[in-house]
Amino acid sequence: MEFLFDTINIPDIAHYGKCFPYTGVTSNPSIIKAEGKIDFFQHFREIRKLITIDRSLHIQVISQDCNGILKEADTILNKVDEKVFIKVPVTEEGLKAMQSLKKEGIGVTATGIYTAIQGFMAIGIGADYIAPYYNRMENQNIDPVEVISSFAQVIKSQEWPTKIVTASFKNIAQVNKALIAGAQAVTVQPSLLHEVFGMAAIQKAVDGFTADWTAIFGDKKIWEL
Repeated sequence: MEFLFDTINIPDIAHYGKCFPYTGVTSNPSIIKAEGKIDFFQHFREIRKLITIDRSLHIQVISQDCNGILKEADTILNKVDEKVFIKVPVTEEGLKAMQSLKKEGIGVTATGIYTAIQGFMAIGIGADYIAPYYNRMENQNIDPVEVISSFAQVIKSQEWPTKIVTASFKNIAQVNKALIAGAQAVTVQPSLLHEVFGMAAIQKAVDGFTADWTAIFGDKKIWEL
């Protein structure tokens, strides 16, 4: 089970990386837009330095044609590092580019997945990760649990190395459902995790334990006993 941060905000990655067991960082043009205009390659080099080579880094191309995708992928690998997973939307041109990338042994994350057939095609090509969009599928009246489960079943039964990294979450319930459906990974904004762990019920329970301790031992900490 992998948890990835769906952000390129370096302070957030540094802060929440000390709290949550994250295994990588994903990005796309929309995430970059939320961060504002950045020094693109330098910013991602700084992220890599922070997360280290032991965690995965996923950077998305913007070209829609195969040649453009391959040129952008080559630039990313040369100007960030060769371990970056290249995120490619699953279109006809994207599938064509993915095949070329995999022949070169380059890490590929197939993204923009709404339908089962998109995922099956990407699995067949040997994509390292496939990224179905949970909330966006729901908005299109597509059952994301059914789609994710179908990917998990094919990957397991046919022993494909591809991992499902579900994305596009509106709430933590969707994250839980994706993992239960068979996703090996999810990519989540740290702010969503922070919101869940900040719920009043959790803090109330912790405050209650503190109050009970204080009633017996006062303000002394365990190390002071």
